Amino acid sequence: MKRVFLLFALLMLSAQRDPILVPEVSQDDVQVQQGFTGTELLLFGAILDPTGARAGQDYDIVVVLKGPTEPITIREKARVGGIWVNADSSAFHSAPSFFAIAASRPIDDLVDERTAVIYELGLDHLQLSPSGTIDPEEQARFTSGLVDLRERQGLYKEVTDGVQISEQVLYQARISLPSNVQTGTYTAETFAITRGRVIASAIAEVEVRKVGFERFVEVFAQRQSLLYGLLAVFMSVGTGWIAGRLFAMI
Repeated sequence: MKRVFLLFALLMLSAQRDPILVPEVSQDDVQVQQGFTGTELLLFGAILDPTGARAGQDYDIVVVLKGPTEPITIREKARVGGIWVNADSSAFHSAPSFFAIAASRPIDDLVDERTAVIYELGLDHLQLSPSGTIDPEEQARFTSGLVDLRERQGLYKEVTDGVQISEQVLYQARISLPSNVQTGTYTAETFAITRGRVIASAIAEVEVRKVGFERFVEVFAQRQSLLYGLLAVFMSVGTGWIAGRLFAMI
């Protein structure tokens, strides 16, 4: 019995050896309304040992802000007879609508490729779920196309020197949300890394939601989709008719 107790105590001590992260976000509720031009989030926190003191070793920090996942189909354009048309396509079951990563140093200097893939540390290591069977080279091409498209839209970004660390205790990173972000729950996951190993991680959440008239339109479109569609058609036809009458009077 005494041996079992000693073994249990050793396991508890080893489990308490790694430090813990205490993350915070400057805004946990982002409100999207008319005139929204985007916002900047400050992700900050501290790393402590289990006793609450300063962590006893140097570390690097990586912060990953990820938006809600969604299915998406990527289509490849091809030039046929002088006209650009849709050619090959690939569907993904789940792709993050937003993905931003900030690190205190380049990811390649912090961890090996295997660790980067496990924790999705970087745009090159996003774990997307293709629909159906697809050739690995073709999948890589469409994945690269998706990442490139969303980078140009400002929805995917990677900043290798985006985290500042003070006294090996406090850290902070700034990540901008563009005006075209999707609403939903965003996860801000922070990783503490030392000697190529993730020694601690923690998650904070950010809610992005529409308010005011934009919220009313969103809820109405979801709950009364048929009526919303009919009203949209009626407004389009009415606007065109009014514009035609005005031009006829000129």
